[in-house]
Amino acid sequence: MADETEGKLIHAFEAEDEFDHWQVINDTVMGGVSKATFEPGDEGTAVFSGTVSLENSGGFASVRSKPAEHGLSDQAGLAIRVKGDGRKYKLSLRQDGRRDGVMYQAPFEAPANEWVVVQLPFERFVATYHGQAVDNAPEVQADRLRSVGFLISDKQAGPFRLQIDWIRAYTDR
Repeated sequence: MADETEGKLIHAFEAEDEFDHWQVINDTVMGGVSKATFEPGDEGTAVFSGTVSLENSGGFASVRSKPAEHGLSDQAGLAIRVKGDGRKYKLSLRQDGRRDGVMYQAPFEAPANEWVVVQLPFERFVATYHGQAVDNAPEVQADRLRSVGFLISDKQAGPFRLQIDWIRAYTDR
């Protein structure tokens, strides 16, 4: 992307009601004890933060948007502007409105205390189900994208913090 303002805006966090369209899902769904929040941050950003715990076979925290049509049939991937804590995160995609099912994930680094724009082409996303790769799954179909999210599952216990400015789709590779 030549300019960070180019591309189709998927999510920005300037309006308070934007947070009504997101839900936190942690390892507590399977007995874990990790905790996370998704709240407004400084200057119209979102903050995904909390503590990952490996207790009770846990080890992940996530947030994702509620299902919506995005109209991305001509797009090549997603770009995100983030400031992290030095940990590794994943951008996740869902192509249906189901709470459980195949999720597509692509890892990215979030440098500590530095804003970066990360581009993730759709072909980098790997189909997973409950954290395990799904063999013979179709590739991401941009026109079917319904939900995006962030996930931390790096097998490292402790606090995390990811600040998100925006999520955009882009056409150039």
